[in-house]
Amino acid sequence: MSTFSGLGTALSSLIAQRQALEVSGQNIANANTVGYTRQRASLSALPAANVSSMFSTNNGPGQGTQVTGIQRLGDLFIDTRVRSETAGSAYLSASASAYTTLEQSIGEPGKTGLSTQLSDLWAAFSDVANTPNKESARAVLLETANAVADRVATLYDSASTQWTQARTAAVSLIDQVNTIATNVANLNTNILSITNSGGSANELMDQRDQLITQLSGLVGATSRVRDNGTVDVLVAGNALVSGATTKQLAVTGPAQFSGANAGGSVGVEWASRPGVAVGLDGGRVAGLLAVLAPPSGGAGGMLTEAAASYDALATRIATKVNALHTNALTISAVPGAPGAPGGDFFALDPTKPASLGLSVAITDPAKIAVADPTKGALDGSVAYAIASLGSATDGPDATWSSVVVQLGVRTASATSRATVSEASRASAASQQLAQTSVDVDEESTNMLAYQRAYEGSARVLTAIDQMLDTLINRTGLVGR
Repeated sequence: MSTFSGLGTALSSLIAQRQALEVSGQNIANANTVGYTRQRASLSALPAANVSSMFSTNNGPGQGTQVTGIQRLGDLFIDTRVRSETAGSAYLSASASAYTTLEQSIGEPGKTGLSTQLSDLWAAFSDVANTPNKESARAVLLETANAVADRVATLYDSASTQWTQARTAAVSLIDQVNTIATNVANLNTNILSITNSGGSANELMDQRDQLITQLSGLVGATSRVRDNGTVDVLVAGNALVSGATTKQLAVTGPAQFSGANAGGSVGVEWASRPGVAVGLDGGRVAGLLAVLAPPSGGAGGMLTEAAASYDALATRIATKVNALHTNALTISAVPGAPGAPGGDFFALDPTKPASLGLSVAITDPAKIAVADPTKGALDGSVAYAIASLGSATDGPDATWSSVVVQLGVRTASATSRATVSEASRASAASQQLAQTSVDVDEESTNMLAYQRAYEGSARVLTAIDQMLDTLINRTGLVGR
């Protein structure tokens, strides 16, 4: 074996240790970089050279070492779990947030809540029953009744506004999904180009993984790694990103709350295949679609179901009060003469939802009818009967109480499930972070080891240089 071969062996070690040192330096430089996956230089020994001949032998050592690649120390299974947990957590979080907003909009219990205003309405009827000939009591009753109608309409408008905001958010998120998908496809192209040329694209892979995790949180996306290093992104089993190509998504369905109440369904379809639903089963967009769903007998979207319950309440208020007020008599302007039938106290506009169409049909306090036709002109028994609706088991208060209790239970349940799911996602993310994050102490130790190996290789190079100097410059000088 040639003496000069030792120079190549020492040189290979110098190059390899320097490259490994640079990788550790890259790790330390990105110790606080979000999404960075720590790397490690893979070293392998170079075998001894063989000369092809019939009787060739090789009893010398190998030819040193080399860096065969720069490895990302991530874990595909942990990444998959993080994306799965992220999709589920985002879905439940969107639902819980919508429930919380809806619960806050009704303001129960509270001084401005509808239950308080209904109590004021029945109290006003009771006051009129006690003093049926008092103009001020009748005027207060009309104002209180108008406040109830306005409050019911406000509740409906709040649900409508929240629905519109949720749909706008869904459109914005789908636009974001399309942009991210395009970026993933571009990264696939760049990564393939770099790896084909023998380079390392680990940092680009980190960026791609972060984008895929974002897609998981938005539309429940999953990934599939190809043999060439590119990644396909799947949504509900269909390819959103395939290599360098992408498919666009689009939000379809009614743009107005009235359309959803009429049975229209907001969905997400493939832009290139109109009418073909994507079928989202996770992510924030899927959570918003559940919120935007049309009513379905209590099993539909929370906002349309809330609006349906407001309509039912408005109808119950008008029906119950009108049934008693219609047959009662007003106070006659002529002493001793019978009063006129009261007619409807509340009106419902058939061209509008009941919540928005509810209004007080009476504008003149004198037309409020509270007297039983079989009793005297100053009788207030009908007003007492109307006031008793507040405690009736089938009255408006009972209906509203049921709505509030049911919403409270569902909000608490949604919040609890979202909290548990987020804890699971955080646990998976913590496990991923432990696998991929940079340990500065570990990297410092590795750097020290690479430095010592580099110094040893340099010492070997110096020793061989001295040997060669003796062999070349001093051999044959004895006796001169």
